[in-house]
Amino acid sequence: MTEHPNRRTLLKLAGAGAAALTLPRAAGAQSADELTIAYNVNLPSWDPTVGPSGVNPTIQGIYQTVFDMFIHQKPDLSFEPGLLTEWGWNDDKTKVHMTVRDGVKWHDGSPFSAEDVVWSLERAGKEETGNPIQFVWKNLGNFKIDGNKIIADVLQFDPTIFKWMAFLTGYVLPKAYYEKVGAAGFEEKPVGTGPYMVDHYERNAFVRLKANPDYFGGKPDFETVTIKFVTDATSRVAEVESGNSDVTLEIPYEEYDRLIGGKLKGTCDTVSDIGMIFINDIDPMLDKNVRFAAVHSIDKELLVKRLLRGYGVPLDTLETPEYAAYDPTIKVPYDVEASVKALAESGYSPEKPVKFKIQTTRGFKPKDYEMIQAIVGMWRKVGIEAEIEVYEIAKHYELRAADQLAPAAFYNWGNAVGDPTTSTGFAMYGPSPHSVWDGQDLIDMINPLWGEKDEAKRIQGWKDVSRFIAENNLVIPLMQYAQPIVHREGISVTPHKSGALLPHLIKRA
Repeated sequence: MTEHPNRRTLLKLAGAGAAALTLPRAAGAQSADELTIAYNVNLPSWDPTVGPSGVNPTIQGIYQTVFDMFIHQKPDLSFEPGLLTEWGWNDDKTKVHMTVRDGVKWHDGSPFSAEDVVWSLERAGKEETGNPIQFVWKNLGNFKIDGNKIIADVLQFDPTIFKWMAFLTGYVLPKAYYEKVGAAGFEEKPVGTGPYMVDHYERNAFVRLKANPDYFGGKPDFETVTIKFVTDATSRVAEVESGNSDVTLEIPYEEYDRLIGGKLKGTCDTVSDIGMIFINDIDPMLDKNVRFAAVHSIDKELLVKRLLRGYGVPLDTLETPEYAAYDPTIKVPYDVEASVKALAESGYSPEKPVKFKIQTTRGFKPKDYEMIQAIVGMWRKVGIEAEIEVYEIAKHYELRAADQLAPAAFYNWGNAVGDPTTSTGFAMYGPSPHSVWDGQDLIDMINPLWGEKDEAKRIQGWKDVSRFIAENNLVIPLMQYAQPIVHREGISVTPHKSGALLPHLIKRA
């Protein structure tokens, strides 16, 4: 019997929403060898493979700067060798094979080996180690090492196992060092193989990194990188405008347009993140007419045009055009008249509105709160009166994992590997702690897809799921985000579709 993910074994999330402190630029930081980044999130833990930090998409860029993943992704999200140079299945997909990169060193100078890869995979698959993706990693076992070659048995088939090796918690850690210093020692002095090494870390304030001269991908351009944790968007604008930081990201779009109209430069390309509103299967969202009106009365084109200044792509499903199961034929039209009619069938009107709460972050993503304000205004016109509750992203994770979100709750969903399991799948599969819609009919549609070996059939199955969700108005997809990045003259920044701002992709112009 195929074992499916459940609420206990899937991701146990809490967020990283603590306020961050700013760090003044040190004297001489204008040096060509130094780079300062005002980052939009705090870093609560240095272990990228356990706990809620391991599955927080917004801090993966910091992790990928210090640690390497089994498999890397290029800026366009295509896969490329990381610490594995080759990987694949045997013909009947009962075994996997991996080739480990030669000549790599850990930051402490010790040699990296296939033993580190196997230890990392086995550790990730043990429930007691606290890896929130344990339900994926446990599917491989009986590892055998021959030089730099590894083979393993597939204990339970998972079509996404190699994609996860480039995704959340897919990092290789140093076996000997970790076993020597333990979890507390690793937090005190993390060691990876990545392009930068941790030099100094001040919790809730900043981390200073030094270039890894032995990095297999080549030594980075900047000798020192300081990442400030600046969770307030206005403060990030001030950081880059004053010259205290060289680069920042995720600022309001009007500020982006203003800043790059001056001496600063920037990019604002689409990323894999989407804006969405969860619908919880509690009153009044059990009423299909209320759901219909809540979904179809939102003018997404107007939201993108007015609030996001045209940066972003309206969506009708939880799949962006870059995702493997994107289906452009699924449409959820904006229709005020049909929304009013649907609400009337349930006895609601602008004069006698249905009432519920909607939750949102404020400043975590550009215009998140303002977007919900605008949506509440659109709803009011058709007969929905929604009360806005603002919370930190950490609270959202806590409530979602406990299935205690309000009837509607805004969130930004990241899916850097573009697989439907890691977008529509976890967001809409009832037993997942990511999901708050628990309908059995949808669970029954999704169940066979977790282990489907026929890839074409698997992807079509997820497209069918997306159509069912759209037709029954079980979630509110809003838009694919564009990520504003602003930087000073004299450097070039290569944006990454995952949304990770990677210091080793920042070069002197």
